[in-house]
Amino acid sequence: MSSSPCAAAAAAAPLAELLGEALAAPDGSAVPVASLPARGVSLVGLYFGYCGAGSSAAGAAAAAAGAAGAGAGPGAQLAASLAAFYARFQPARSEAGAGAAPEQQRQQRLEIVFVSAEQDQQRWQEATRAMPWLALPFADKRRKLKLWNKFRVSNIPSLIFIDATTGKVVCRNGLLVIRDDPEGLEFPWGARPFGDVVAGPLLRNNGQTQESSTLEGSYVGVYFSAHWCPPCRSLTRVLVESYRKIKESGHKFEIVFVSADRSEESFKQYFSEMPWLAVPYADDSRRSRLNRLYGIQGIPTLIVLDPKGDVITRQGRVEVLNDIECREFPWHPKPVLELTDSNAVQLNEGPCLVLFVDSDDDGESEAAKQLIQPIAEKIIAKYKAKDEEAPLLFFVAGEDDMTDSLRDFTNLPEAAPLLTILDMSARAKYVKDVEEITPDIVEAFVNDFLMDKLKPEPI
Repeated sequence: MSSSPCAAAAAAAPLAELLGEALAAPDGSAVPVASLPARGVSLVGLYFGYCGAGSSAAGAAAAAAGAAGAGAGPGAQLAASLAAFYARFQPARSEAGAGAAPEQQRQQRLEIVFVSAEQDQQRWQEATRAMPWLALPFADKRRKLKLWNKFRVSNIPSLIFIDATTGKVVCRNGLLVIRDDPEGLEFPWGARPFGDVVAGPLLRNNGQTQESSTLEGSYVGVYFSAHWCPPCRSLTRVLVESYRKIKESGHKFEIVFVSADRSEESFKQYFSEMPWLAVPYADDSRRSRLNRLYGIQGIPTLIVLDPKGDVITRQGRVEVLNDIECREFPWHPKPVLELTDSNAVQLNEGPCLVLFVDSDDDGESEAAKQLIQPIAEKIIAKYKAKDEEAPLLFFVAGEDDMTDSLRDFTNLPEAAPLLTILDMSARAKYVKDVEEITPDIVEAFVNDFLMDKLKPEPI
């Protein structure tokens, strides 16, 4: 029995909040988001990319037209794989024939929505009309930016699977799903406990093996790294000392290296420098599943888990560099951070509230953190209750060369205190330049931003 229109709309409400009321079909028509659950869609893939020549989106157009053959570049090859993967989930009549009852027909289950970074409307139209899936309307630029920020998209192309009923993330690295499960046999690729995904023998660099079950009850750092990556090698040298200090302090702690090296020889050379465990290089499936589990988009990445296997922080790299003596291990996230050279990379992950202060005034930075902290905690708790990441990171910035460079890059006034929200991916800033910053001013500024009431200035 089909559901009522009201029931369908209610089921699609979280999805409509994310994607809007309608999406663009290849023929240019509008497809109501509320219609997706009624078609049997339980999973939506958000496909972040662009439409330039040689891109995966342009490749999708070629693939859909059957032209992803000779001379296809990596983008076109990816798009051809994605198009074939998508086709497996499209409605098809069963052997019972065209007159078969709906329950005898295969439902769609999966829809893909293209979220384009393209700025040229004609290119966007040419590409999306040749794609087999849906797209976020070109004119909905504000929503596009919100999606890129909400899901912390730092690399394209990127494919993120979300639950069509709740709008929550199911898998952050859908492109690996296509590579690892091209037949879609493991649908819907939901998250599994770390202990299940890592299960199996782990290596020491002396050739000995150790069962992953020995990690139970320990803090674990899951370290995604590779010898060919200079920042990885730099971090590894620091991490070796951090590992030693944490172990000597009495913590039950282990690191599991998940290699992104390009050959087993490189893996062995790099692993010889490490005193911890590693997933065997030959076990490509397990390495890939761990990348999928944590949605790894770049290296080096250090994920720190508690003894139950739950994530404490995804910013282990920043914590290791900021806390050389490891006094704050296991590095539970702080609501407000002091902006430093090592954590400034987080400015690129999404919108960030940055309160600039005059650090020559003793205690000014600490007072600023205390001012912001209750507001940050309230926002973080609100989104944690919904099992979502907070839409803002919170920083206090003093006076140093890095802060001066940030002010120059974003063309901010030299005033202090200065309350800002910086959105690097959207190249936008929001500035509140007042003589005195109070909790009420900060909270109103944050709430206005979250409700889209602020007018952005270009960076």
